Amino acid sequence: MDMNDYFYFVHVVEKKGFSPAGRALNIPKSRLSRHVSQLEEKLGVRLIQRSSRHFNVTDVGEALYLHARTALDEIEAANVAVKQQTNTLTGKVRLSCSVGMAQFAICEIVSNFLKDNPKVEIVQQVTNEAVDLIETGVDMAIRAHTGQLPDSSLIQRHLASVVWGLFASPSYLEKNGIPTTPEELEGHSGLKLGWKPEIGNWTLRGLDGSDFSIPYQPCLCSDDMVTLKHAASTGLGIIGLPAYICRDDVKVNRLVRVLPEWTAGDAQISLLMPSRRGVTPAVTEFANYLREWLPKEVAINKKV
Repeated sequence: MDMNDYFYFVHVVEKKGFSPAGRALNIPKSRLSRHVSQLEEKLGVRLIQRSSRHFNVTDVGEALYLHARTALDEIEAANVAVKQQTNTLTGKVRLSCSVGMAQFAICEIVSNFLKDNPKVEIVQQVTNEAVDLIETGVDMAIRAHTGQLPDSSLIQRHLASVVWGLFASPSYLEKNGIPTTPEELEGHSGLKLGWKPEIGNWTLRGLDGSDFSIPYQPCLCSDDMVTLKHAASTGLGIIGLPAYICRDDVKVNRLVRVLPEWTAGDAQISLLMPSRRGVTPAVTEFANYLREWLPKEVAINKKV
């Protein structure tokens, strides 16, 4: 078994073509084609349908890709584990993430990683703008998104799923009443994440899969989750936020989950990296650390 065949096959699938994969790996596309052809010959199946105009991965190719990607990730993790046993991890990790991600999701993860690896340096760029990783020299970006991320040459890895809910302070609910159905949200004061547009809309999904949407006029719009969560805790209105962000406030009764049998949306958190080739052990190990700990950090019920 030649693992290079699988390695190159995975890159061709992820880059969606031999030419882009060749550019990313800095090797001739003819070499990639030869390795993929060798793999197809060994397995006796067609993995990729290719012509001058079309590139399609077959169903068998899709299935093989998933297994090959997992195997390569395990080999990569094994190499890092060996290096950790024989050498102290050193180097620099350049990371980009949003303000909310930095404040609520990864602050403890970053600190704990640096405690375990004192010779590693993390350079964290905190911005709500989508930066160009290659142009800025960033090793990885953590991005939350509700839909599919745009197709690109970047390596994309799913990290975690996040549930959103509606929250308000006990004092607000005591004064204005506790909604027991989505229809009863009408007339309630709302707080909105994001300042465009200046009209809000609560979109809810029930346990049975039913959807409900109701517009509201927010008394406060902001890009900052800290500001919105504080405003909600002081009784200004109902806010829709990722549930893990309000987890500790709910525990101490500073906030209450409104309509707990309904979710106010969901999002995915993904890790983006320019390439796997030439990635330093420090970057690889921090990526693995994120994959292990971020799902626990953003869980509704965090296990200490």
